[in-house]
Amino acid sequence: MKKMSLGLEEALRLTLENIQPLAAENIALADSEGRIAASDLHALVDSPAIDTSRKDGFAVISREVAQATAANPVRLRLLGSMAAGGNNDFQVTPGTTVRVLTGARIPTGADSVVSEEFVQLAGSEVLVEKFSGPGRNIRWRGSDVALHEYILQANQQITPGVAGLLAAAGYSTVPVFKNPVVGIIGTGDELVEPGRPLTEGGVYASNIITLAGFCHKYQMQTRLAIAGDNYKDIYNTLQLMVGKTDAVLTSGGAWTGERDLMAQVLAELGWQEVFHRIRMGPGKAVGFGLLDRKPVFILSGGPSSNLMGYLQIALPGLLALSGHANPGLPRIKARLAVDLKGEPDWTDLFYGILEHAGDGLPVFNPIGKHAPVTDIAKATAIASITEGQEHLKADAVIDVQLLR
Repeated sequence: MKKMSLGLEEALRLTLENIQPLAAENIALADSEGRIAASDLHALVDSPAIDTSRKDGFAVISREVAQATAANPVRLRLLGSMAAGGNNDFQVTPGTTVRVLTGARIPTGADSVVSEEFVQLAGSEVLVEKFSGPGRNIRWRGSDVALHEYILQANQQITPGVAGLLAAAGYSTVPVFKNPVVGIIGTGDELVEPGRPLTEGGVYASNIITLAGFCHKYQMQTRLAIAGDNYKDIYNTLQLMVGKTDAVLTSGGAWTGERDLMAQVLAELGWQEVFHRIRMGPGKAVGFGLLDRKPVFILSGGPSSNLMGYLQIALPGLLALSGHANPGLPRIKARLAVDLKGEPDWTDLFYGILEHAGDGLPVFNPIGKHAPVTDIAKATAIASITEGQEHLKADAVIDVQLLR
Protein backbone atom coordinates (compact mmCIF):
# COMPACT_ATOMS: atom_id res chain seq x y z
CA MET A 1 0.00 0.00 0.00
CA LYS A 2 1.29 3.42 -0.94
CA LYS A 3 1.92 5.74 2.00
CA MET A 4 0.88 8.98 0.41
CA SER A 5 0.68 12.25 2.32
CA LEU A 6 -1.46 14.68 0.38
CA GLY A 7 -2.90 18.06 1.15
CA LEU A 8 -6.68 18.39 1.20
CA GLU A 9 -6.88 20.29 -2.09
CA GLU A 10 -4.68 17.75 -3.88
CA ALA A 11 -6.69 14.83 -2.49
CA LEU A 12 -9.95 16.41 -3.61
CA ARG A 13 -8.52 17.08 -7.08
CA LEU A 14 -7.41 13.45 -7.44
CA THR A 15 -10.81 12.25 -6.27
CA LEU A 16 -12.70 14.25 -8.85
CA GLU A 17 -10.25 13.37 -11.63
CA ASN A 18 -10.89 9.68 -11.06
CA ILE A 19 -14.69 9.81 -11.07
CA GLN A 20 -16.94 10.01 -14.10
CA PRO A 21 -20.72 10.56 -13.91
CA LEU A 22 -22.98 7.54 -14.09
CA ALA A 23 -25.03 6.81 -17.20
CA ALA A 24 -27.98 9.00 -18.12
CA GLU A 25 -31.64 8.13 -17.71
CA ASN A 26 -34.86 9.81 -18.80
CA ILE A 27 -37.21 10.72 -15.96
CA ALA A 28 -40.54 12.51 -15.70
CA LEU A 29 -40.12 16.27 -15.57
CA ALA A 30 -42.22 16.41 -12.39
CA ASP A 31 -39.59 14.24 -10.67
CA SER A 32 -36.56 16.20 -11.91
CA GLU A 33 -36.09 18.76 -9.11
CA GLY A 34 -32.53 18.59 -7.82
CA ARG A 35 -31.33 16.23 -10.57
CA ILE A 36 -28.45 17.01 -12.92
CA ALA A 37 -29.06 17.48 -16.64
CA ALA A 38 -27.15 14.93 -18.72
CA SER A 39 -27.15 17.05 -21.90
CA ASP A 40 -27.71 20.61 -23.03
CA LEU A 41 -31.43 21.34 -23.21
CA HIS A 42 -33.01 23.64 -25.81
CA ALA A 43 -36.63 24.71 -26.24
CA LEU A 44 -38.77 22.37 -28.33
CA VAL A 45 -41.52 24.96 -28.92
CA ASP A 46 -42.21 28.66 -28.68
CA SER A 47 -43.79 29.80 -25.42
CA PRO A 48 -46.25 31.32 -25.66
CA ALA A 49 -47.05 29.59 -28.93
CA ILE A 50 -49.09 32.60 -30.13
CA ASP A 51 -49.33 36.30 -29.31
CA THR A 52 -51.53 36.56 -26.19
CA SER A 53 -53.00 39.21 -23.90
CA ARG A 54 -51.28 39.95 -20.59
CA LYS A 55 -54.48 41.35 -19.09
CA ASP A 56 -58.23 41.37 -19.30
CA GLY A 57 -58.99 44.21 -21.69
CA PHE A 58 -59.81 45.21 -25.26
CA ALA A 59 -57.71 44.54 -28.35
CA VAL A 60 -57.40 47.64 -30.50
CA ILE A 61 -55.51 49.26 -33.32
CA SER A 62 -53.22 51.53 -31.28
CA ARG A 63 -53.23 54.50 -33.65
CA GLU A 64 -57.01 54.73 -33.32
CA VAL A 65 -56.81 55.43 -29.58
CA ALA A 66 -53.79 57.73 -29.67
CA GLN A 67 -55.88 60.73 -28.56
CA ALA A 68 -58.14 58.88 -26.12
CA THR A 69 -58.77 60.51 -22.73
CA ALA A 70 -61.45 60.27 -20.07
CA ALA A 71 -62.79 63.63 -21.21
CA ASN A 72 -62.62 62.69 -24.88
CA PRO A 73 -62.97 58.89 -25.20
CA VAL A 74 -62.73 56.99 -28.48
CA ARG A 75 -65.86 55.04 -29.38
CA LEU A 76 -65.35 51.55 -30.88
CA ARG A 77 -67.79 48.82 -31.94
CA LEU A 78 -67.46 45.59 -29.93
CA LEU A 79 -67.15 42.55 -32.21
CA GLY A 80 -67.11 39.87 -29.52
CA SER A 81 -64.86 38.28 -26.94
CA MET A 82 -61.97 35.80 -26.82
CA ALA A 83 -60.72 33.67 -23.91
CA ALA A 84 -57.49 31.78 -23.24
CA GLY A 85 -57.35 28.52 -25.15
CA GLY A 86 -60.16 29.48 -27.49
CA ASN A 87 -59.89 28.88 -31.24
CA ASN A 88 -62.13 31.70 -32.39
CA ASP A 89 -60.69 34.80 -34.03
CA PHE A 90 -61.92 38.20 -35.14
CA GLN A 91 -60.63 40.69 -37.67
CA VAL A 92 -60.08 43.98 -35.88
CA THR A 93 -60.58 46.79 -38.38
CA PRO A 94 -60.71 50.57 -37.89
CA GLY A 95 -63.53 51.47 -35.57
CA THR A 96 -63.78 48.04 -33.92
CA THR A 97 -62.43 46.19 -30.87
CA VAL A 98 -62.55 42.72 -29.28
CA ARG A 99 -62.86 41.87 -25.60
CA VAL A 100 -59.84 39.66 -24.64
CA LEU A 101 -59.25 37.83 -21.37
CA THR A 102 -55.80 37.16 -19.92
CA GLY A 103 -54.03 34.56 -22.04
CA ALA A 104 -56.35 34.94 -25.03
CA ARG A 105 -54.88 35.14 -28.51
CA ILE A 106 -54.50 38.64 -29.95
CA PRO A 107 -57.11 38.92 -32.67
CA THR A 108 -56.01 39.53 -36.23
CA GLY A 109 -55.41 43.20 -36.98
CA ALA A 110 -54.95 44.36 -33.36
CA ASP A 111 -51.57 45.55 -32.09
CA SER A 112 -52.39 46.63 -28.52
CA VAL A 113 -54.60 45.81 -25.53
CA VAL A 114 -56.28 48.50 -23.44
CA SER A 115 -56.71 47.43 -19.81
CA GLU A 116 -60.39 47.08 -18.88
CA GLU A 117 -60.15 49.76 -16.18
CA PHE A 118 -59.65 52.35 -18.92
CA VAL A 119 -62.71 51.31 -20.92
CA GLN A 120 -66.44 52.00 -20.39
CA LEU A 121 -69.09 49.70 -21.86
CA ALA A 122 -71.90 51.35 -23.76
CA GLY A 123 -74.18 48.62 -25.11
CA SER A 124 -72.57 47.13 -28.23
CA GLU A 125 -69.86 49.78 -28.11
CA VAL A 126 -66.98 50.65 -25.79
CA LEU A 127 -65.49 53.98 -24.83
CA VAL A 128 -61.68 53.91 -24.63
CA GLU A 129 -60.39 56.54 -22.21
CA LYS A 130 -56.62 56.06 -22.42
CA PHE A 131 -53.99 55.61 -25.10
CA SER A 132 -52.42 52.14 -25.38
CA GLY A 133 -49.30 52.11 -27.52
CA PRO A 134 -48.20 49.40 -29.97
CA GLY A 135 -47.44 46.13 -28.18
CA ARG A 136 -48.98 47.28 -24.91
CA ASN A 137 -50.15 44.37 -22.70
CA ILE A 138 -49.19 41.76 -25.31
CA ARG A 139 -47.05 38.68 -24.67
CA TRP A 140 -45.47 38.02 -28.02
CA ARG A 141 -45.00 34.50 -29.36
CA GLY A 142 -41.74 33.05 -28.02
CA SER A 143 -41.21 35.93 -25.58
CA ASP A 144 -40.87 33.55 -22.59
CA VAL A 145 -38.81 31.01 -24.48
CA ALA A 146 -38.21 30.72 -28.21
CA LEU A 147 -37.93 27.52 -30.23
CA HIS A 148 -34.35 26.12 -30.03
CA GLU A 149 -33.42 28.66 -27.36
CA TYR A 150 -30.78 27.39 -24.91
CA ILE A 151 -32.30 26.63 -21.50
CA LEU A 152 -29.94 24.52 -19.41
CA GLN A 153 -26.36 23.30 -19.72
CA ALA A 154 -25.31 19.71 -19.12
CA ASN A 155 -24.13 19.10 -15.53
CA GLN A 156 -26.33 21.87 -14.17
CA GLN A 157 -28.97 21.25 -11.52
CA ILE A 158 -32.68 21.39 -12.32
CA THR A 159 -34.48 23.71 -9.92
CA PRO A 160 -38.28 23.98 -9.59
CA GLY A 161 -38.20 27.18 -11.66
CA VAL A 162 -36.12 25.55 -14.39
CA ALA A 163 -38.46 22.55 -14.40
CA GLY A 164 -41.36 24.92 -15.02
CA LEU A 165 -39.42 26.58 -17.84
CA LEU A 166 -38.69 23.18 -19.38
CA ALA A 167 -42.40 22.36 -19.25
CA ALA A 168 -43.18 25.61 -21.04
CA ALA A 169 -40.50 24.72 -23.58
CA GLY A 170 -42.21 21.45 -24.47
CA TYR A 171 -40.56 18.85 -22.22
CA SER A 172 -42.37 16.12 -20.30
CA THR A 173 -39.28 13.99 -19.64
CA VAL A 174 -35.64 15.04 -19.29
CA PRO A 175 -32.27 13.24 -19.51
CA VAL A 176 -30.45 13.31 -16.17
CA PHE A 177 -27.46 11.50 -14.70
CA LYS A 178 -28.38 8.60 -12.48
CA ASN A 179 -27.93 9.14 -8.77
CA PRO A 180 -25.68 6.48 -7.23
CA VAL A 181 -26.76 3.68 -4.96
CA VAL A 182 -24.24 3.98 -2.12
CA GLY A 183 -23.14 1.06 0.00
CA ILE A 184 -22.22 1.98 3.59
CA ILE A 185 -20.31 -0.54 5.71
CA GLY A 186 -19.67 -0.03 9.41
CA THR A 187 -16.91 -2.21 10.87
CA GLY A 188 -16.35 -3.21 14.47
CA ASP A 189 -17.25 -6.09 16.80
CA GLU A 190 -18.83 -3.54 19.11
CA LEU A 191 -21.31 -2.21 16.56
CA VAL A 192 -24.99 -2.97 17.01
CA GLU A 193 -27.62 -2.34 14.36
CA PRO A 194 -30.06 0.37 15.51
CA GLY A 195 -33.26 -1.26 16.71
CA ARG A 196 -31.60 -4.38 18.09
CA PRO A 197 -30.92 -4.86 21.82
CA LEU A 198 -27.70 -3.17 22.91
CA THR A 199 -25.13 -5.74 24.02
CA GLU A 200 -22.72 -5.24 26.89
CA GLY A 201 -19.84 -3.14 25.59
CA GLY A 202 -21.71 -2.48 22.37
CA VAL A 203 -22.54 0.81 20.67
CA TYR A 204 -25.15 1.54 18.09
CA ALA A 205 -23.82 2.05 14.57
CA SER A 206 -24.68 5.76 14.42
CA ASN A 207 -22.02 6.66 11.86
CA ILE A 208 -23.66 4.71 9.06
CA ILE A 209 -27.00 6.36 9.84
CA THR A 210 -25.45 9.83 9.67
CA LEU A 211 -23.76 9.01 6.36
CA ALA A 212 -26.97 7.55 4.97
CA GLY A 213 -28.82 10.72 5.96
CA PHE A 214 -26.41 12.91 4.03
CA CYS A 215 -26.69 10.60 1.01
CA HIS A 216 -30.48 10.77 1.14
CA LYS A 217 -30.30 14.56 1.36
CA TYR A 218 -28.78 14.46 -2.12
CA GLN A 219 -31.31 11.91 -3.44
CA MET A 220 -28.93 8.94 -3.29
CA GLN A 221 -30.19 5.51 -2.28
CA THR A 222 -28.21 3.54 0.30
CA ARG A 223 -27.56 -0.03 1.36
CA LEU A 224 -26.26 -0.52 4.90
CA ALA A 225 -24.22 -3.33 6.41
CA ILE A 226 -22.15 -4.05 9.53
CA ALA A 227 -19.03 -6.23 9.51
CA GLY A 228 -17.05 -7.54 12.46
CA ASP A 229 -13.37 -6.89 13.06
CA ASN A 230 -12.17 -9.91 11.14
CA TYR A 231 -10.68 -10.25 7.70
CA LYS A 232 -13.19 -12.74 6.28
CA ASP A 233 -16.26 -10.81 7.37
CA ILE A 234 -14.94 -7.53 5.96
CA TYR A 235 -13.85 -9.24 2.72
CA ASN A 236 -17.22 -10.90 2.13
CA THR A 237 -19.21 -7.79 3.02
CA LEU A 238 -17.14 -5.57 0.73
CA GLN A 239 -17.33 -8.01 -2.14
CA LEU A 240 -21.09 -8.32 -1.80
CA MET A 241 -21.63 -4.56 -1.44
CA VAL A 242 -19.52 -3.59 -4.44
CA GLY A 243 -21.60 -5.93 -6.58
CA LYS A 244 -24.87 -4.26 -5.58
CA THR A 245 -23.96 -0.55 -5.52
CA ASP A 246 -22.33 2.23 -7.52
CA ALA A 247 -20.00 3.41 -4.73
CA VAL A 248 -19.00 2.25 -1.25
CA LEU A 249 -18.27 4.07 2.01
CA THR A 250 -16.51 2.21 4.81
CA SER A 251 -16.68 3.42 8.40
CA GLY A 252 -13.97 2.22 10.79
CA GLY A 253 -10.80 0.16 10.46
CA ALA A 254 -9.15 2.96 8.54
CA TRP A 255 -5.92 3.48 10.51
CA THR A 256 -2.90 1.26 11.21
CA GLY A 257 -3.84 -0.75 14.31
CA GLU A 258 -3.95 -4.52 14.36
CA ARG A 259 -7.72 -4.45 13.89
CA ASP A 260 -7.65 -1.80 11.17
CA LEU A 261 -8.04 -4.17 8.25
CA MET A 262 -9.92 -2.15 5.64
CA ALA A 263 -6.99 -1.14 3.42
CA GLN A 264 -5.55 -4.67 3.57
CA VAL A 265 -8.82 -6.24 2.50
CA LEU A 266 -9.30 -3.75 -0.31
CA ALA A 267 -5.79 -4.47 -1.56
CA GLU A 268 -6.57 -8.19 -1.56
CA LEU A 269 -9.74 -7.50 -3.54
CA GLY A 270 -7.64 -5.61 -6.11
CA TRP A 271 -8.64 -2.02 -5.58
CA GLN A 272 -6.67 0.77 -7.26
CA GLU A 273 -5.65 2.99 -4.39
CA VAL A 274 -5.45 6.68 -5.25
CA PHE A 275 -4.56 7.86 -1.73
CA HIS A 276 -4.88 6.90 1.92
CA ARG A 277 -4.33 9.54 4.61
CA ILE A 278 -4.22 13.24 3.90
CA ARG A 279 -3.03 16.28 5.77
CA MET A 280 -6.26 17.38 7.41
CA GLY A 281 -7.78 17.08 10.84
CA PRO A 282 -10.11 15.63 11.80
CA GLY A 283 -10.41 12.90 9.17
CA LYS A 284 -6.76 12.35 8.20
CA ALA A 285 -7.24 8.57 7.73
CA VAL A 286 -9.60 9.07 4.77
CA GLY A 287 -8.74 7.01 1.71
CA PHE A 288 -10.01 6.72 -1.84
CA GLY A 289 -9.63 4.25 -4.67
CA LEU A 290 -11.48 2.25 -7.29
CA LEU A 291 -12.70 -1.34 -7.00
CA ASP A 292 -14.24 -2.83 -10.11
CA ARG A 293 -14.13 0.75 -11.44
CA LYS A 294 -16.42 1.89 -8.63
CA PRO A 295 -15.37 4.56 -6.09
CA VAL A 296 -14.58 3.31 -2.59
CA PHE A 297 -14.00 5.73 0.29
CA ILE A 298 -12.31 4.68 3.54
CA LEU A 299 -13.49 6.70 6.55
CA SER A 300 -12.40 6.67 10.19
CA GLY A 301 -14.64 5.23 12.87
CA GLY A 302 -14.58 8.23 15.21
CA PRO A 303 -17.76 10.26 14.61
CA SER A 304 -16.00 13.61 14.12
CA SER A 305 -13.37 12.21 11.75
CA ASN A 306 -15.88 9.98 10.01
CA LEU A 307 -18.22 12.78 9.05
CA MET A 308 -15.47 15.26 8.18
CA GLY A 309 -13.79 12.78 5.84
CA TYR A 310 -17.14 12.18 4.21
CA LEU A 311 -17.98 15.87 3.81
CA GLN A 312 -14.58 16.94 2.45
CA ILE A 313 -13.77 13.99 0.17
CA ALA A 314 -16.51 11.37 -0.18
CA LEU A 315 -19.48 13.71 -0.67
CA PRO A 316 -17.83 15.68 -3.50
CA GLY A 317 -16.91 12.36 -5.11
CA LEU A 318 -20.46 11.04 -4.87
CA LEU A 319 -21.88 14.29 -6.23
CA ALA A 320 -19.45 14.08 -9.16
CA LEU A 321 -20.81 10.58 -9.76
CA SER A 322 -24.28 12.19 -9.95
CA GLY A 323 -23.03 14.67 -12.57
CA HIS A 324 -22.65 17.82 -10.44
CA ALA A 325 -20.35 20.35 -12.10
CA ASN A 326 -19.17 21.90 -8.81
CA PRO A 327 -19.55 19.14 -6.23
CA GLY A 328 -19.26 19.79 -2.52
CA LEU A 329 -20.95 21.71 0.25
CA PRO A 330 -22.20 25.22 -0.56
CA ARG A 331 -20.11 28.09 0.85
CA ILE A 332 -20.92 31.53 2.19
CA LYS A 333 -19.03 34.35 3.89
CA ALA A 334 -19.20 34.59 7.68
CA ARG A 335 -17.53 36.51 10.48
CA LEU A 336 -15.47 34.56 13.01
CA ALA A 337 -16.68 34.91 16.61
CA VAL A 338 -13.41 33.94 18.33
CA ASP A 339 -9.77 33.25 17.54
CA LEU A 340 -9.09 29.89 15.89
CA LYS A 341 -5.74 28.13 16.21
CA GLY A 342 -4.45 25.27 14.08
CA GLU A 343 -1.37 23.46 12.82
CA PRO A 344 0.58 24.98 9.93
CA ASP A 345 1.40 21.65 8.27
CA TRP A 346 -2.17 20.55 7.55
CA THR A 347 -5.72 21.86 7.08
CA ASP A 348 -7.65 22.24 10.32
CA LEU A 349 -11.43 21.92 10.12
CA PHE A 350 -13.92 23.07 12.76
CA TYR A 351 -17.59 22.27 13.22
CA GLY A 352 -19.59 25.30 14.28
CA ILE A 353 -22.89 27.11 14.50
CA LEU A 354 -23.89 30.12 12.41
CA GLU A 355 -25.77 32.90 14.15
CA HIS A 356 -27.58 35.57 12.15
CA ALA A 357 -27.50 38.85 14.02
CA GLY A 358 -28.47 42.24 12.65
CA ASP A 359 -27.93 43.13 9.02
CA GLY A 360 -24.32 42.01 8.76
CA LEU A 361 -22.66 38.71 7.91
CA PRO A 362 -23.62 35.62 9.91
CA VAL A 363 -21.26 34.86 12.81
CA PHE A 364 -19.47 31.50 13.00
CA ASN A 365 -19.12 30.07 16.51
CA PRO A 366 -16.78 27.05 16.53
CA ILE A 367 -17.74 23.89 18.40
CA GLY A 368 -14.35 22.29 17.97
CA LYS A 369 -12.49 19.88 15.75
CA HIS A 370 -13.17 16.65 17.63
CA ALA A 371 -16.76 17.34 18.58
CA PRO A 372 -18.89 14.60 20.18
CA VAL A 373 -22.03 13.32 18.46
CA THR A 374 -24.24 15.68 20.47
CA ASP A 375 -22.32 18.71 19.19
CA ILE A 376 -22.01 17.42 15.63
CA ALA A 377 -25.80 17.16 15.53
CA LYS A 378 -26.01 20.89 16.33
CA ALA A 379 -23.44 22.02 13.75
CA THR A 380 -24.68 24.14 10.87
CA ALA A 381 -21.36 25.00 9.20
CA ILE A 382 -17.66 24.13 8.92
CA ALA A 383 -14.74 26.56 9.00
CA SER A 384 -11.13 25.79 8.09
CA ILE A 385 -7.61 27.03 8.61
CA THR A 386 -5.81 26.17 5.41
CA GLU A 387 -2.46 24.47 5.35
CA GLY A 388 0.34 26.97 5.95
CA GLN A 389 -1.69 29.11 8.37
CA GLU A 390 -1.58 28.81 12.15
CA HIS A 391 -4.52 30.90 13.27
CA LEU A 392 -7.44 33.11 12.33
CA LYS A 393 -8.35 36.15 14.39
CA ALA A 394 -11.76 36.91 15.81
CA ASP A 395 -13.88 39.13 13.55
CA ALA A 396 -12.09 37.87 10.42
CA VAL A 397 -14.33 37.31 7.38
CA ILE A 398 -13.96 33.70 6.23
CA ASP A 399 -15.56 31.16 3.90
CA VAL A 400 -17.63 28.53 5.66
CA GLN A 401 -19.26 25.39 4.31
CA LEU A 402 -22.97 25.08 4.99
CA LEU A 403 -24.34 21.89 6.52
CA ARG A 404 -27.96 23.10 6.51
